[in-house]
Amino acid sequence: MDLATGFGLVGGVGVVFALIMIDGGNFAAYFDKHAVIVIFGGSVMATIIRFPFSTIAHGLPMGLRYAFTMRSVKPQDLIEEITRIAEVVRKSGPISLENMEIGDPFLAQGARYIADGYDREFIRDAMERDRDNFLMHLDEGSKIYRAFGDCAPAWGMIGTILGMVTMFANMSDPSKLGPAMATALLATLYGALIANLVTLPIADKLHVKLEEEDVSRSLIIDGILLIRDQKSPTLVREMLVAYLPHNHRHALEEAAA
Repeated sequence: MDLATGFGLVGGVGVVFALIMIDGGNFAAYFDKHAVIVIFGGSVMATIIRFPFSTIAHGLPMGLRYAFTMRSVKPQDLIEEITRIAEVVRKSGPISLENMEIGDPFLAQGARYIADGYDREFIRDAMERDRDNFLMHLDEGSKIYRAFGDCAPAWGMIGTILGMVTMFANMSDPSKLGPAMATALLATLYGALIANLVTLPIADKLHVKLEEEDVSRSLIIDGILLIRDQKSPTLVREMLVAYLPHNHRHALEEAAA
């Protein structure tokens, strides 16, 4: 699990709750059904206009899932495992991969291609297509959350304007001024909170995860192709180390030594 995402959301909500408690703890004063309808109803409808239903149905849950999960295998560990696969293939041949336990599903898929004897171009095309489709869906999730984050403050402003219109239209009735002002202010509050605490941070997190997955899956594809070409384990390691930042390269080299 990605603890940073959960910690940030819980911490942000905690900050808001603490401020309300400091101001007297009257949580009921911070709820307004009109503002809720304006923010969630308006933002959801505007987001639906931007994307097809199929994209939302796929991208929304996928984005939420990857915002709270970490990649199971780090690039350094992938290089170690790919090197181990290269050593097995060199000693026992490609057929030995059929019974080999491989943690990463994408890497396991590539190993099955080698074991089944597929040619190099087929392996490259199939794995690159798989990678690109996965990254496209993850990018769709990021765009959906960013679109919602863009809409929420704008709909907060719309709620504020509606509340102000109601307030000015009922200046002769003081009993209606308070609810109208609450709607105006709380709509802006809800829009700012939803955008800056939830949707935009999740969109940014998904963009980071997309880049990580792009690096990891490209590394796996190159490693599988090198093994398919029967390159030595040492060469495979040296070629894949280029995917790592310099500080991680030194750590991997020291571990190999």
